[in-house]
Amino acid sequence: MKAMILAAGRGERMRPLTDTIPKPLLQVGGKPLIAYTVELLKTGGIDEIVVNYAHLGQQIVDYLGDGSEFGVSIRYSDESSGALETGGGILKALNQLDDQPFVVINSDVWTDFPIERLPRELTGLAHLVMVDNPSHHATGDFCLDKKMVNLNQGRKLTFSGIGVYSPRMFDGMKQERFPLVPILRDAIIRRQVTGEYYSGKWMDIGTPKRLQALNDQILAGD
Repeated sequence: MKAMILAAGRGERMRPLTDTIPKPLLQVGGKPLIAYTVELLKTGGIDEIVVNYAHLGQQIVDYLGDGSEFGVSIRYSDESSGALETGGGILKALNQLDDQPFVVINSDVWTDFPIERLPRELTGLAHLVMVDNPSHHATGDFCLDKKMVNLNQGRKLTFSGIGVYSPRMFDGMKQERFPLVPILRDAIIRRQVTGEYYSGKWMDIGTPKRLQALNDQILAGD
């Protein structure tokens, strides 16, 4: 199984920190955010990774290299001519992800989720890891009813930014800039998306305040 790390975002809410450093390279606990993501995948048994990049992306390439220092193999999807959003970015990288289900994870989440428990095969088009709603996203994203993700039945939770996708989810899509949410919602309506709830450590590092909070937490050993 392969994985894709989404690292092409501009990080507007992190400015001015991201004016000179791409968001995935912002440090917490003495190392860049993206290092934790690569290590999480490696620990979970995934050692073939694709990383997309745009804003200041060469810094990401220079830091990660071919992945050998992390014990993985890393390839890149270059969006420096214009970031393609999540959907367009995944579509562009599909030719490096083969024809089997693959993991996608945001580079700006920090978690101890056990990647090895993600399904290697899908009954539908996607599988999402859901978490409790953080204070900055109190209304959540989708509902989880047993193992099925839906829009309005069951407990409303937040999508963690960790998912498994079938390449078939992108059938018929044109290579251009587009978000993932609309096609994900369409798959949910067609009952093609399973999910699971995770109650362990998870944080969306979207602002300098949250970055500092995570740094303090890691340094405190929590």
